[in-house]
Amino acid sequence: MATFEYAPAPESRSAVTLRASYGLFVNGEFVDGRGTPFKTTDPATEEVLAEVAEADERDVDDAVKAARRAHTRVWSRMSGSERGKYLFRIARLVQERAREIAVLETLDNGKPIKEARDVDVPTAAAHFFYYAGWADKLEHAGLGTRPESLGVAGQVIPWNFPFLMLAWKVAPALAAGNTVVLKPAETTPLTALLFAEICQQADLPPGVVNIVTGAGATGHAVVSHDDVDKVAFTGSTEVGKAIARSVAGTTKKVTLELGGKAANIVYDDAPVDQAVEGIVDGIFFNQGHVCCAGSRLLVQESVAEEVLERLKRRMATLRVGDPLDKNTDVGAINSPEQLGRIQELVGVGEAEGAERWSAPCELPTKGSWFAPTLFTGVSQAHRIAREEIFGPVLSVLTFRTPQEAVAKANNTPYGLSAGVWSDKGSRILWTAARLRAGVVWSNTFNKFDPASPFGGYQESGYGREGGRHGLAPYLKGSER
Repeated sequence: MATFEYAPAPESRSAVTLRASYGLFVNGEFVDGRGTPFKTTDPATEEVLAEVAEADERDVDDAVKAARRAHTRVWSRMSGSERGKYLFRIARLVQERAREIAVLETLDNGKPIKEARDVDVPTAAAHFFYYAGWADKLEHAGLGTRPESLGVAGQVIPWNFPFLMLAWKVAPALAAGNTVVLKPAETTPLTALLFAEICQQADLPPGVVNIVTGAGATGHAVVSHDDVDKVAFTGSTEVGKAIARSVAGTTKKVTLELGGKAANIVYDDAPVDQAVEGIVDGIFFNQGHVCCAGSRLLVQESVAEEVLERLKRRMATLRVGDPLDKNTDVGAINSPEQLGRIQELVGVGEAEGAERWSAPCELPTKGSWFAPTLFTGVSQAHRIAREEIFGPVLSVLTFRTPQEAVAKANNTPYGLSAGVWSDKGSRILWTAARLRAGVVWSNTFNKFDPASPFGGYQESGYGREGGRHGLAPYLKGSER
């Protein structure tokens, strides 16, 4: 997140051609929805980008039927090597249209263009390349000698990484021989619909990928449909619990990647400058709209003052503003509703006695914005230390011993991720072995690779996505 002395021209909106309206993508074609169309807006400018169709239960049923036909007649009968060719083709098209996807993602989501361009889109393409390689090697994945696809996968993705989460869900499902009905978040549907164009461009057989847009009712219709064999959801813990209840007693396989309240532990022998960069990346990347964000900073008492001083100095250099500016570090909050949630919990933190410090910056007058913020004097009883804020807000706690650090880090109902900063490998390994988190980063944070599994414990969900493990939830006879 380097800053510069000049202000370059923003990335051009001409990289994308926005339609006035977008339909559903069912059986290889764009169709009108039967529900009430809704508008999607640019959170940085409040400008309406497009009108999007809403799918009702009948539309979802049409999509599931199309997916079932495609699975029965075409996709499950196709050889793994042939399926892999389609995935490779999609991956190459994502690369070819990367600039278009990145600009559209930034407009619809509010994230900085450099994050969409340099992280989200390349990682999405990498997932399609990775799982294209697995498509003809499923019998070697350690998941059975004759692995079979489940059938139709109903997938619901969030608004924080719309295109990347689509790739996380769609790529392994298709590689394993399943067909897909995907529901993007209602505030960020546009890159999913652009992906539908890519499916057409790749000549993907009709019905293999179907995209239905809408709000919670549409998502509920997808996950509760009787002919959906697999449910994959990324989003809030509250909605994840509701989904788990709705599929209880059925034969559906379920993968849930939910909320988090990750601890970022900094020991007294940590490389301070490197740790500060990791702290900033851990909580302010994507405006803190990250399930595995390092939102709880645990610093050893002997270096707490030095770390905080350098952290504040670094936060003061972050550029907040136009997401299409290539030097913007912190973009817009995705929606007024999410901004209200952040403001509410920040107000609670101040009322409970924690000390707030926000980076000095001038926020735009239009749109949804929040300055990078940290709280000191935080105890484990504070709501800001317990609840997921899902914004650019960091809670700072201190510890004296490694045992205390682990106890405080594990004092959460979540268990998605954690970070450890130390110059001693033995201390890192000791700590990581005792942290109840699905992913533990060592002297780094927020690093992902398609070959590495990701997922959580407790209220952060269950199941794994990515790597060989990410194929298991889409194959018969594999563990959940």
